[in-house]
Amino acid sequence: MKKHLLLVAFAVFFSCKNQNQTDTTEPKPTMKTENAPKKEVVYHVFTRLFGNTNTTNKPWGTLEENGVGKFNDFTPEALQAIKELGTTYIWYTGVPHHAVITDYTEYGISNDDPDVVKGRAGSPYAVKDYYQVDPDMAVDPAKRMEEFEALIKRTHDAGMKVIIDIVPNHVARKYESLNTPKGRVPFGAQDDNTVAYAKNNNFYYIPGEDFEVPVWQNGYQPLGGEQNALAEGSFKESPAKWTGNGSRAAQPDQNDWYETVKINYGVSPDGHKDFDELPEDSGKWDYTKHAAFWKDKEIPASWKQFKDIALFWTEKGVDGFRFDMAEMVPVEFWSFMNSAIKTENPDAFLLAEVYNPSMYRDYIFKGKMDYLYDKVELYDTIKHVMQGQGSTDHIAPIIDHQKDIEINMLHFLENHDEQRIASPDFAGSAEKGKPAMVVSALISTSPTMIYFGQELGEPAEEDLGFGDPTRTSIFDYGSVPSVVRWVNDKKFDGGKSTQAELELRDFYKRVLNFSTESPAIMGEYADIHWHNRQNTEWYNDRVYSFVRWSGDDKLVIVSNFDANDTFGFELQIPEHIIEVWQLKDGDYTMTDQLYGKTSGNLKVENGLGNMRVDVKPLESFVFKLD
Repeated sequence: MKKHLLLVAFAVFFSCKNQNQTDTTEPKPTMKTENAPKKEVVYHVFTRLFGNTNTTNKPWGTLEENGVGKFNDFTPEALQAIKELGTTYIWYTGVPHHAVITDYTEYGISNDDPDVVKGRAGSPYAVKDYYQVDPDMAVDPAKRMEEFEALIKRTHDAGMKVIIDIVPNHVARKYESLNTPKGRVPFGAQDDNTVAYAKNNNFYYIPGEDFEVPVWQNGYQPLGGEQNALAEGSFKESPAKWTGNGSRAAQPDQNDWYETVKINYGVSPDGHKDFDELPEDSGKWDYTKHAAFWKDKEIPASWKQFKDIALFWTEKGVDGFRFDMAEMVPVEFWSFMNSAIKTENPDAFLLAEVYNPSMYRDYIFKGKMDYLYDKVELYDTIKHVMQGQGSTDHIAPIIDHQKDIEINMLHFLENHDEQRIASPDFAGSAEKGKPAMVVSALISTSPTMIYFGQELGEPAEEDLGFGDPTRTSIFDYGSVPSVVRWVNDKKFDGGKSTQAELELRDFYKRVLNFSTESPAIMGEYADIHWHNRQNTEWYNDRVYSFVRWSGDDKLVIVSNFDANDTFGFELQIPEHIIEVWQLKDGDYTMTDQLYGKTSGNLKVENGLGNMRVDVKPLESFVFKLD
């Protein structure tokens, strides 16, 4: 989803806080449990774009003009190539049936109104039917669920697990679930729309007012101005409902999430909660105690409906969920929802989009989320460093601040909401993502996520209609040029990729596989950046360094974020690390694990380690003690 302005404000505030931090205390090593879980790698793919090899990419192009990828494009060969990147989970974005402009009336699907649909292919976050999948991605739309179930099986057979989206905060303006199983209730079907709010209503209403489409500004017109019988500047909704981002206006603004309506979780318009709140110590409970807490409680209808939806997909073999805009939904609901999911599948992968750092621990400990996006702190900070506007000095305090939840903070450098690294508005070069990828993937035990095409340096230059260049459009039909070249007429072998794209993909493959295979990455961590900033000549804030270890597996990691300069220095390994590593005075060989072509000599003298490092622009070393 495009973020609400309030969330942008959070991002700016916490980013500025990190940028201005001047604490120079040296963080102590973070201790881990002996049985640390395995490092996970999530390959985030926009499903309908992946296998599309049509290169027309006409703005506002139809499905027939621009083409669309299918579930069946994820062949065993394609999945094997994805797995070779170190992938353990594939997040298939855009699977639930959302509002689209393409006519599927012959399959019993009603047409959607362009006045309340973003783009021509529609937003995957405006779900129209939670018990069905997007017809665009089926070879035979009448068998679309069977085709997705086959994709789940192929993914499992390839040794990976499946994540899909659930969007709990809002649904499509025209939610119309024709596939709701018997005994379950579609959203809105039993609402009393004569009142603004009732505990068991699914939506909030504006009694006495009809919905009006936004006043279009800056030259925008639905479908780019193309004539369409339904695009007449109106959409029938009486009474009007609140819009997904919380707008209570019958006529939302163009920048509101006008294509969606907000779900009611039993929170009245004045903020009163019509459900039991969790005890203060509930953050210490496991999911079984959370499930028991809610067993006999009176809960709002929407809670039960979303639980039913999640379990419907769990029963089909889906292994986890990415929850859109989770912080706009009460923590108590997540306690109920996630404990129900974990009861059915204790290993379910539960990832939430949360942008307010002050709420992170509530959503993890009370809401029972496994993972949260680490956007506002780590991503935003590293982005500034990649752009040449920030300092690596701001990384260590974030890791130290998060040491109690570091395993829960999923790391990424791209996703469907963010700009592509190679786009001019981000870094302008995919190469600038290399040191950031090493730091992001190796600095903690948390999962690493990459976005399809990131490993090929996709710059997202296409203007496909509603979507903006610099981000691969999630609203329009089209293809992704670097991915098209790698797909190579469905051979999935990079046969048409450029040499630069193949070399970048090889780099990602090396880093991500190392992150899943090295015991040290799931072991201990300590910062050595601050020590070297204070004690090492020529070491500066365009460089970043830290150490990882587990047993005999000992690593020194150094990255140069500068795109122009080589830096050479005598890197120091502080006494407390040498002591923990139990190294005696003497010389030790350190060998780079990414390419194996570089060795270093670690000299320990009087308990302090020193090794000469010369690191080229955008280069990284992962030195292992031989």
